[in-house]
Amino acid sequence: MSVNFAELEKGQEIGSRTVEISRASLVRYAGASGDFNPIHWNERFAQSVGLSGVIAHGMLTMGTAVQLVSDWAGDPGAIVDYQTRFTKPVPVADAPGGDNPDTPRMR
Repeated sequence: MSVNFAELEKGQEIGSRTVEISRASLVRYAGASGDFNPIHWNERFAQSVGLSGVIAHGMLTMGTAVQLVSDWAGDPGAIVDYQTRFTKPVPVADAPGGDNPDTPRMR
């Protein structure tokens, strides 16, 4: 697929997908990244700091979203800059089926 980046508009949706992020995914990501902040695995702690519960790592959600952009562009080398603004936490339920939509937009 040939992509004409000049035709993109700010805020334009380029695609969407649903990604399952489980508590097990968070533990694996914590091990890989070294980010063992308890808001990512301890329900009680997350709630004690004002969150509704455990949330996904920001860099995990960013990496998941950039995969969609890479797939859309057709070439990971076409992405020379990627910036994210985290607008809200991604809660992760303590049960299977905690799907979270990713909808990257051109900014």
